[in-house]
Amino acid sequence: MKWLLVLMVTIVSTNHVMAQNQKVRLAKLVIDSTQLEAYHKLLKEEVEASIEKEPGVLTLYAVSEKEKPTHITILEIYANEEAYKIHIQTPHFLKYKNGTKAMVKELELIEATPLIPTMKIK
Repeated sequence: MKWLLVLMVTIVSTNHVMAQNQKVRLAKLVIDSTQLEAYHKLLKEEVEASIEKEPGVLTLYAVSEKEKPTHITILEIYANEEAYKIHIQTPHFLKYKNGTKAMVKELELIEATPLIPTMKIK
């Protein structure tokens, strides 16, 4: 029974350390209204490929404001800085980045700190 307790403590400690090393940020974008549909298509393709192919990409969750559909915020969570660096070199990310360059009117990247780092998105 003692080994089970040690195992549980080890798992919790490991998860906490992993969560502390995560790279978390918000990407706030304003998209050209005449290209919004094309932007959505490229974003969907990029997010789906990233989640499917990259174990270090934990979350890419995009939302638009109800009153301003051209204002988009993406919650990005990577396992660590290295996972982020790998992500931005992938063909699917580069296709998105280059394909949307003329669509993005504003981009703000906000580094964030999770308040409950071990919380899982369900």
